[in-house]
Amino acid sequence: MKRSSIGLFLLALTAILFAAAPASAQATRTWVSGVGDDANPCSRTAPCKTFAGAISKTSAGGEIDALDPGGFGALTITKSITIDGGTGNIAGVLVSGTNGIVIQAAATDVVTLRNLDINGLGAGSSGASTPGITGVRIISAQGAQIENCKIYGFSSYGVDLATSTANSTLNIVNSVITDNLLGGVVAEPAGVSASANVVKSTLSRNKVGVRAQDQSIVNVYDSTISDNLQGGAVAQATSLPAQLNLKTAMITGNQQNGVLAFGTGALVTIANSGVYQNVTGIHTNMGGVVDSYGNNQVTGNGANGAPTATIPSM
Repeated sequence: MKRSSIGLFLLALTAILFAAAPASAQATRTWVSGVGDDANPCSRTAPCKTFAGAISKTSAGGEIDALDPGGFGALTITKSITIDGGTGNIAGVLVSGTNGIVIQAAATDVVTLRNLDINGLGAGSSGASTPGITGVRIISAQGAQIENCKIYGFSSYGVDLATSTANSTLNIVNSVITDNLLGGVVAEPAGVSASANVVKSTLSRNKVGVRAQDQSIVNVYDSTISDNLQGGAVAQATSLPAQLNLKTAMITGNQQNGVLAFGTGALVTIANSGVYQNVTGIHTNMGGVVDSYGNNQVTGNGANGAPTATIPSM
């Protein structure tokens, strides 16, 4: 009888202890390493191997950091999180035939990508036969921040703001987006209004450097848009207004048009910027409008073109 009572007591105590312990505790900060293992807890001393392995062990609002160089794999993000590759872009995402990073989070979530090298393997004549599709594709989130990243070699876009979250914002800062087959940065929200800011960045050798489409506003500051194959800076309105604002931008060496406003409701504004050595400097089509603040330099293009209107300087 005594033994039976002790046994029951031990069983009850075991049940309480298991109930009190979470099945899979999440940390606010986790780590990945080129020599890690996704079976690890993703701690600094026992890091994971991939971003996908670490994210399930990282709490919402937390951070994943890279300890050393490595290729950490494609990732779909469904919550607020920061991913930091460390100084020098030591953390790589190399993909073939798929997207690099997809952000499909809640309408209240904010995602930060920092110090990453996102490679679609399609740049140059020796690129992969099936390159990655899009470097960073944003389907839903309140906001996304891309800082000090290099995104290149994708068969579609470097960064695609295809959000269904109303009034979401994308910020791209101090980044290089190059050699993407359809475009560097495109804002094409899905039936909602959205905005993007591109600051101190380079958009080069894409099909189009940057494009604002229906119901988007894109602001480009202190950035270079160069050597893109079918256009540098484009506002395109097919059924709804689109606006692209350029300030202290260098727009040079682009094929077809340096600056283009296409379609009724498409507006480009240019302030304190240079438009040089493009096939056509400034062009409007199908009712698009380009407003210049009168403090720009538009010279040395195959055809300089002209803004629709000049308005007082900012």
